[in-house]
Amino acid sequence: MNTTEKKMLEILKAARDFGVIAVKAEFEAEGTRCDELLRLLEIARRANLKVALKIGGCEAIRDLIEARNFGVEYIIAPMVETPYALTKYVAAKNKIYSSEEQGDMRFLFNIETRTGYENLGEIAVEAQKGGTGFVFGRVDFAGSLGKGREIVNAPETMDCVEKVAQEAKSRDLELVVGGGVNPDSIVPLRRIRKIRLDRFETRKVIFDGACLEGGDAERGMEHAIEFELLWLKNKRDFYKSIAAEDESRIAMMEARQQSSFQPVG
Repeated sequence: MNTTEKKMLEILKAARDFGVIAVKAEFEAEGTRCDELLRLLEIARRANLKVALKIGGCEAIRDLIEARNFGVEYIIAPMVETPYALTKYVAAKNKIYSSEEQGDMRFLFNIETRTGYENLGEIAVEAQKGGTGFVFGRVDFAGSLGKGREIVNAPETMDCVEKVAQEAKSRDLELVVGGGVNPDSIVPLRRIRKIRLDRFETRKVIFDGACLEGGDAERGMEHAIEFELLWLKNKRDFYKSIAAEDESRIAMMEARQQSSFQPVG
């Protein structure tokens, strides 16, 4: 581990005391490469945290195979908008994971569009059958309404989250809230926690919803922001080093080509 990764590890170890239970990667919007995921896995395991992976679609078989090989604990399917899409996700995860393996994991899907929200009741029926939980993605949901991320904590958005929470509570299904989660989200999320909120997440860090009941969430958020910034810097430096590793060889080959070049004719 390099110096930055060691610092990231220490941040995550400290963050466990403030509600952090997992880190997250995305094959979908974030486009996580396998080498990045391996680095995240090592840091998470050393910090004694779980790992969540958002796959590329409701029937992304290859992503599910990769998730199984890497050994993640949470899998999230994006943008499920209809009951049929959810049945495809359930069938896919049942194809790749045995019932024994699924006992140690959590499978969830994103409600993150107006269409998905409008189909909530029918989707919830299939969720209960398939043993999958909800993730409410507030930024994409706002986008589907033609709005920006500035409304993620607004009452109009949180009213919709509350409806999903009521559905999750009535069917005993997990609920996670993400999308634009920041320190300003803590008070609105406490409202949801009173109904049902198992976890909430930033882009890279997942919190136990129970931390909202005390003062831990604020401190945990500080750790999450610091970790995510270091993650981005470490990723930047990693790919810079790869891009530069053959520079001297390229210069040598170009010089050799120029010295031996013979004009045609």
